[in-house]
Amino acid sequence: MKSRIVALLLLMLPALAGASSNPDVGRLADIDIIDRHSGQALPMYRHDGRWYLAGDPGREYEIRIRNRSNERIMAVTSVDGVNVITGQTASAGQSGYVIDRRDRVDIEGWRKSLSRVARFYFTDLDDSYAARTRRPDNVGAIGVALFRERRVYRYDDDRRVPQIQRERDDARGPSVQSKRAEPQLGTGHGRSARSSADYVEFERASKRPAEVLTIYYDSVRNLQAHGIIPRSRGWASRLPEPFPGRFAPDPWD
Repeated sequence: MKSRIVALLLLMLPALAGASSNPDVGRLADIDIIDRHSGQALPMYRHDGRWYLAGDPGREYEIRIRNRSNERIMAVTSVDGVNVITGQTASAGQSGYVIDRRDRVDIEGWRKSLSRVARFYFTDLDDSYAARTRRPDNVGAIGVALFRERRVYRYDDDRRVPQIQRERDDARGPSVQSKRAEPQLGTGHGRSARSSADYVEFERASKRPAEVLTIYYDSVRNLQAHGIIPRSRGWASRLPEPFPGRFAPDPWD
């Protein structure tokens, strides 16, 4: 299916080899959540077929996506149900980062322009970017929808960059409400940081993602209360949706 789009490129340093503390999360790509203070990947926990991680309030983090394939892929990425590039309620058909074959991208925050982001950090639900823009229903989920590229003849350049997809496509998913030991953890709209980017063109092979990866997160105490660390009780009711719905706007308050 022909679906030509304009995509955004993040100007990246060459990917550095390094061991991950987590098992492979996906088929097309691996995902790690990196603590910016320690530089280490946060440990993930497998529970009832889902991946979870524990965040520490106030800690900045970034999302590291490694392309495992031998072709470029598009990674449409959301945090708390919000597209990390556009700030819109996330849909799998929106803008996303393109990653060269066997390369990686580190997504450091909410994109504000072609040169800056507002860093991700763990915080209480009420201080989260989603809640401050009146969209708290899907706090606690990090999602990556992966698209293969339609095969076309093109000239490669020397830039190592991810791309953002600008198409829209409705997405729905499960949600979670259950007993917690303390306020739910979310992701804030943090300090401004330099992160250069550029636009590129990317043509998806299909309107539907080849793979959707979701990581759920909360505080250590809340994950313990739900039996994820270390007990084996699942969450009840609903799970936050990573894709419930351009550059991210500022919070409204």
